Amino acid sequence: MIVSMWMTKNLVTVEPHTTLTEAAALMASRRIRRLPVVEHRADGPHLVGIVSAKDILHAFPPDINPFAVLAPEGRLAPATVAHIMSRRLHTTTPETPVEEAAGLMADKKIGALPVVRDARPVGLITEFGHLPGVRQLFRAAPTGSAHHFDVSKGEDVVDWVSQLSRRRNLRVLSLITSQQDGVPVCVARIAGKATEELLDDIWNSGHRVLNVIRYT
Repeated sequence: MIVSMWMTKNLVTVEPHTTLTEAAALMASRRIRRLPVVEHRADGPHLVGIVSAKDILHAFPPDINPFAVLAPEGRLAPATVAHIMSRRLHTTTPETPVEEAAGLMADKKIGALPVVRDARPVGLITEFGHLPGVRQLFRAAPTGSAHHFDVSKGEDVVDWVSQLSRRRNLRVLSLITSQQDGVPVCVARIAGKATEELLDDIWNSGHRVLNVIRYT
């Protein structure tokens, strides 16, 4: 599995000059806890930071709830997002294996990773209950590989992958289908020694291989 299959794609963003009041209201109305901060340039929006609900709470006096709908305007902090946003960002890409993203989030103790392509934000992957489990699952996986490929040919992918695997004396551990940029894709995790031959089979069948992760 890769990040693009798990990430939130409909990003809600703010700009550095957005006030904390506006950011808090946006979080409350959309029921989200983090906002990527983007700076609009000639070639599109560039990621420059991220602000969390915790950042905003810490920026206000302890007796004020910035997320309250009827918070007294006269007592709200005048600062902008640029004053409190995190600028030293850890990011990932749509093509990164999801277990690598999970490992980075666990190692750095962060709750979200902006997903970028050419410095422009395209998604957000957040830490939810099974991400640490995903990391452990792949670490514990037997020798083999995960193949991520296009299945737009329309065949019964479960039967097709099963036949290929049996022919190579391989075992299918899991198989997930999804959509990536409007194209149906599959990630098949295979155990065994002949996974390179299976990769050749997939290519020779006319399917476009998008990513391969090998486990030893």
